[in-house]
Amino acid sequence: METSHDIFIGNSRSLSEIEDDGVELVVTSPPYPMIEMWDDLFFSLNADIETSLDDGDGRRAFDLMHEELAETWEEVERVLVDGGIACINIGDATRKVDDSFRVYQNHARITEYFDDMGFEPLPDILWRKPANSAAKFMGSGMMPPNAYATLEHEYLLVFRNGKQSREFPSGNDVRYESAYFWEERNEWFSDVWEDVRGTSQELTDADTELRDRSAAYPLEVPYRLINMYSVYGDTVLDPFWGTGTTSLAAMIAARNSVGYELQEKFTEVFDAEVAGVAELAHATVSKRIRDHEEFVERRLEAGKEFKYDAENYDFPVTTKQEKPLQLYTIDGVEQTESGYAVTHSPYNESESIDGDAGGHGQATLGSQFQ
Repeated sequence: METSHDIFIGNSRSLSEIEDDGVELVVTSPPYPMIEMWDDLFFSLNADIETSLDDGDGRRAFDLMHEELAETWEEVERVLVDGGIACINIGDATRKVDDSFRVYQNHARITEYFDDMGFEPLPDILWRKPANSAAKFMGSGMMPPNAYATLEHEYLLVFRNGKQSREFPSGNDVRYESAYFWEERNEWFSDVWEDVRGTSQELTDADTELRDRSAAYPLEVPYRLINMYSVYGDTVLDPFWGTGTTSLAAMIAARNSVGYELQEKFTEVFDAEVAGVAELAHATVSKRIRDHEEFVERRLEAGKEFKYDAENYDFPVTTKQEKPLQLYTIDGVEQTESGYAVTHSPYNESESIDGDAGGHGQATLGSQFQ
């Protein structure tokens, strides 16, 4: 299996390189309106935003920032197939403007806009992203009633393009191969992810602005979403590409990807990550297999039996849908004119999970998968 991963430097308000209905899934984390680290970006797009903040009109600034994002959302509607899924990672903002402290509900505004475009909002997911500060409260500290809760969660908003789910031919092999484990389903489709934490961006680049703008979500977030809402052969779009976390996850998950990013310098960060993606993919799949085998062991020890055996692996599975499940690792990565081409092969259970085979033994998952 081969996948392609294209990166375009430009504004995502025009996804001109993508044809209508050209992608099956969108996974992205846009700039957050009313978060100060994104002010300069929004100011460059619309000078009225800076004027509104200078005038103390936070509500108008909030509206104008979302109007800038809306142009990208309209392009998303154009390129996403009918029944395709858009997953938007977004956090709300707390800000004091002209002596008025309040929360700006980014998740609500984006939900309203997608609903107006004809998308069907599906149940969203919360994941915890702890603040870096040790101070857990804002306002008057221990004195009631003027303290404020600290925002430590982000939203994964999920929308379907249209009223109907995607249709697949009966017995579609790719869809069955793309299945996840029963216990993964129970964890991933919970509406609160308690085991995913925020990630620090350790950029070595001396460019302070580049470091400040590296607000990527942890790799586990797009990796799960890609496995949940796409199949092998699908194309995943990230119109706010940043350091390329979505594309990296798509490589590991054996899907195609397309990313749009304003700052070309971010590709240097991505190139460094791609250098180790084969080892990371092997470690990721190995961990999924190991976790399932531990689940099987616990279930058998509890006296529960399995009705089905996996067709491609030497272990049982809980449901009939899991029988054809096939995981892939990465054999090779080549640079192309517009990004990367990746060659994948089926994960062979005879490969050592502890790492004696193929030089993969030194790979570790990293903090985002712990």
